[in-house]
Amino acid sequence: MIRSTLLRRLPLLSTRPRRLDRGVFVLSLVLLALAVVALLAMLAAAIWVAWTWSQLPPLDRVREYRPRQHLQVVTREGIEIAQFGAERRLFVPYEQVPQRLKDAVLAIEDTGFYEHGGVSLRGVARAALANLTGGTPQGASTLTQQVARTFYLSTRRTAERKLKELLLALQIESELSKDQIFELYLNQIFLGQRAYGFGAAAMTYFGKPLDTLSIAETAMLAGLPQNPIHANPVANFDRARKRQLLVLERMAETGKISATEKQAAIAEALVLRNLRTSNLEADHVAEMARAAVVERFGEEAAYSQGIRVETTVRAADQRAAYQALRRAVLAHERKQKWRGPEATVELPPEPRPGDAVGQARLATAVAAAFRDRRDDEDLRLALVLSASPQEVRVQRPDGSVLRVAGEGLRLVQSALQANAPAALALRRGSLLRVIKRRVVPRDGGAAFDGWSVAQWPGANGAFVALDPGTGHIRALVGGFDFGRGQFNRATQAWRQPGSAFKPFVYSAAFERGLMPETLVDDAPLLNPDGSTPSWNPGNSDGKFDGEITVREAMVRSKNLVSIRVLQDLGVWRALGWVERFGFDRRKHPADLTLALGAGGTTPLQMAAAYAVFANGGHRTAPMLIQRIVDGEGKVLFEAPPPPPLDGSTRVISPRNVFLVSSLLADVTSRGTAARARGNLPRGDLYGKTGTTNDAVDAWFAGWATGAVAVAWIGYDTPKSLGERETGGGLALPMWVDAMTVMTQGVPARTLAPPGDVVQVAGGDWRYVEWSDGGGKARIGTPVDLAGAPGAPDPAATAASAAVHGPEPAASAPR
Repeated sequence: MIRSTLLRRLPLLSTRPRRLDRGVFVLSLVLLALAVVALLAMLAAAIWVAWTWSQLPPLDRVREYRPRQHLQVVTREGIEIAQFGAERRLFVPYEQVPQRLKDAVLAIEDTGFYEHGGVSLRGVARAALANLTGGTPQGASTLTQQVARTFYLSTRRTAERKLKELLLALQIESELSKDQIFELYLNQIFLGQRAYGFGAAAMTYFGKPLDTLSIAETAMLAGLPQNPIHANPVANFDRARKRQLLVLERMAETGKISATEKQAAIAEALVLRNLRTSNLEADHVAEMARAAVVERFGEEAAYSQGIRVETTVRAADQRAAYQALRRAVLAHERKQKWRGPEATVELPPEPRPGDAVGQARLATAVAAAFRDRRDDEDLRLALVLSASPQEVRVQRPDGSVLRVAGEGLRLVQSALQANAPAALALRRGSLLRVIKRRVVPRDGGAAFDGWSVAQWPGANGAFVALDPGTGHIRALVGGFDFGRGQFNRATQAWRQPGSAFKPFVYSAAFERGLMPETLVDDAPLLNPDGSTPSWNPGNSDGKFDGEITVREAMVRSKNLVSIRVLQDLGVWRALGWVERFGFDRRKHPADLTLALGAGGTTPLQMAAAYAVFANGGHRTAPMLIQRIVDGEGKVLFEAPPPPPLDGSTRVISPRNVFLVSSLLADVTSRGTAARARGNLPRGDLYGKTGTTNDAVDAWFAGWATGAVAVAWIGYDTPKSLGERETGGGLALPMWVDAMTVMTQGVPARTLAPPGDVVQVAGGDWRYVEWSDGGGKARIGTPVDLAGAPGAPDPAATAASAAVHGPEPAASAPR
């Protein structure tokens, strides 16, 4: 019984080990399989890592960092005029980066930067946990990884990109020092609004260099790398503000700023730079500099090597010139008739209060009307919402609604009538311009600042100012608005100078016996038989004054006197003479119309010609670019110093300069430009107005101590500026406005007579060799100034030839 019981239990005892062995065996197989899979995975991962490592790009771009930097154009003081290039970048060496910025960036981006080897295991674990638990996705990228991604990788979130990022970070850490890596980050990272690197971002958002930023401004920039496109202070200030506050919190936590500094930074109101407007309106100057750089170095180098062009332009002079031109052109436009709205669009009916759908429909239509249309700092773009003879209600692109009434509607009164022509009528949906100006009521009421309907000017203008001693361009404005066309009227518009050309003809005649007191007949031209010739010009004042002196003829801008002076001088002799001032004789007529300025010149060429008078008789070449340096400060070009004003540069004698200048001083004191001294009371103003036939071109050219300038107004397609318009009425105010700034603080220095001129009875001046005779008393009459018959003194002719060289033959050009 006992045995049978044992026998019955034995199978049980014998089967248990078998079952246990089978379980262990299965478990072992599973574990082995898992181990094999893990081994294979590790092998595959190792192979993937090894293959990826072999595919990594070389580190030349970070080892030999050459930041792609924009082309920058600046004034002589270093004030930025313009930038060119897809990327704005100002390279700042690590040593010059403010410590406050370094602290802010590390506090928000990578507090352990100087401890880890390029990859932060703690950051990886934190990001993995957040991603696995459904939290906000995190990248766990160190500064080194961000450098790797910025230089070599895309922003796509893939496993392959992340692996390459890790491996590149390890490579970079093995090749570069921490400070070098940090320098790469600070200068290469994208920070929104085309700004790359913190140096460019400081200028882009705040308009100042890094080392002048406050803690609040620094924190704002340090918060940008996370979302530079949509969370920068221009695109979305509120989102950028949240990042700024987080940066300040982290800086306080890490002990980089005190609690007091943190609170002060939070309370600081940030002032952003207006990205829509340049600090200095000098677009034509910038374009001239850009074109010169591209021509010299090529497009690729021009826009990538951080080239900086230092010009001769003076910021205060440029601002004054730009504003003066705008005022002058707008003043002319106020005299013109209404030409109709810029466009008319269909707007939905005015929605009723509370009609959200109607308001949305109207907002969409208004936005579409403004799309692709440029606003202006003076002539503000506006869309008419309602119009009546009593009031016009308009909306601006910013959503503000303005009401224009009374004197502000003077320009468009006829367009508001029921019978107004369709092309001129103002109605709901009309696009026009409004301007804020001083309104003087017709009823004699008090003047006030109000909105007026205006229109874009049809005429245009140019202004250029030089330093007469060096030729350096102090200011240049090539048109009313560069955005509407890059044509540079200061350098490219060849226009007739009119009477502004007369001083050069008189200068030539002074070397042939003419003197300021010479009498010339101001009378109509006649043929030898007494008949009227086919070409019979008159004077601008419509009067003929008989015999008058050359001085009075210049003061009153008498055309008939200038023609007779040129006739006596000889056209070819005059053409040869004016070449001394830089004029191209091929662009001037070889007939008597030369005396009236019927040739072609540009404002810049005219300024250079007047500079000869202003500097005492020397030819100087206009110069704009002083120096060109690359992104590392290496000088690529430097203009040679201006030549000394000596015999090698002299083209006319000091006494010739003195006589012409004495005439032009009278022009500004009591002649066609008398209002110059009325508005700019200086004793050293010299200049000449110019008005061509039918007032197609209006000029004023002249100088004061230290500056020579030319102002021009006209239509791009030549036509009359108006029946009564003149250079004195249109161009002179522009010149005076700009020169008021340019001469501020400059003592007036009047021209002293040289030793080889003498003052005679009556107070006028002669060349010394003609003090007792030999000059011309009257044009066309062989009588000298002493009253005795005879030809010009041979000694005087010889003296002139010694200074200027022999005169060309009158029968043929040279």
